[in-house]
Amino acid sequence: MSNDLPPPPDPSGFSLDGSEAYVITAEQNAALCRSIGCEPASDGTAHPIYYYIATQIGMGPSVAEFCAACDFDVDDGPMIVGSEVTFQQPLMVDRSYTVTGVINSLNRKMSRKLGVMDLAEYTLDLRAGDTLVLESKTRWVFPRKPLS
Repeated sequence: MSNDLPPPPDPSGFSLDGSEAYVITAEQNAALCRSIGCEPASDGTAHPIYYYIATQIGMGPSVAEFCAACDFDVDDGPMIVGSEVTFQQPLMVDRSYTVTGVINSLNRKMSRKLGVMDLAEYTLDLRAGDTLVLESKTRWVFPRKPLS
């Protein structure tokens, strides 16, 4: 296959803002903590894995809608390949959070194993009121069917 690949679609700037608040309840946090073999914190902090759960559930578009914005069918098997987070504050139970976010980029590459693929990256911010609690960046791979 040639290295001259057609450009990917450009979803940069596509909004991932949520429309509803997300609350990590004390009960949900306790159940999650116990499922992974730890006790919930006594100071009201939620388990840090909620950075991913809260941002993914709180973002506006579904996974299928995010994929569609990148001109990819979710049934073709997208893969999450990385996520990183920067905490400004700990997550707390029984606090209301909102999510804002955007697709940063979509880059086309050639892979020996997957063939043509697109690498998508988006940023999601989790806020309590006007206060930024955390920023997460997530990367997905979209294996593309052979391009003609």
